[in-house]
Amino acid sequence: MKSEVTIRPERSGDVDAIRELVRSAFSGMPYAEGDEPELVDALRAGHALSLSLVAERRGTIVGHVAFSPAHAPDGTPDWYALGPLAVLPAHQRRGIGSMLVRAGLEAVSGLGARGCILTGDPSYYSRFGFRLSPGSAPPGQPPEFFMVNLLRGHLPDGPIRFHAAFGGDA
Repeated sequence: MKSEVTIRPERSGDVDAIRELVRSAFSGMPYAEGDEPELVDALRAGHALSLSLVAERRGTIVGHVAFSPAHAPDGTPDWYALGPLAVLPAHQRRGIGSMLVRAGLEAVSGLGARGCILTGDPSYYSRFGFRLSPGSAPPGQPPEFFMVNLLRGHLPDGPIRFHAAFGGDA
């Protein structure tokens, strides 16, 4: 199945399919806030969708990952946030999410990224180099799920904030 999947950048005609994919992937999930499709739309509208990749299988978009700018407390540039990551329920647990995360991290590394943040399941994201970093969690984010993948340089002291589209104290 993985060999039938292509990872590519989002195209203008993909917007509706991405919105429905994200809605479907997060529907009924206990950790979902229900606003994930609107978050992707807000990042796109705010020109803050730094990287948007889709996984396509046989002409159908089956996965999506978004990367947006993040803000280090010392003003260090080139920080990114990963999320949301979504795979259609019928295609989950087949390595598509992993393909999207790896391709995205490689792409932001190529953009000169210093690091990437996310709030997520440590047992899943640790395989990609993410480590728990409760001291870097911004207000409103659960420190027990806040993770950092340091790609180059040093970890700044204090909270690394998500883009304002994420809401809260961004």
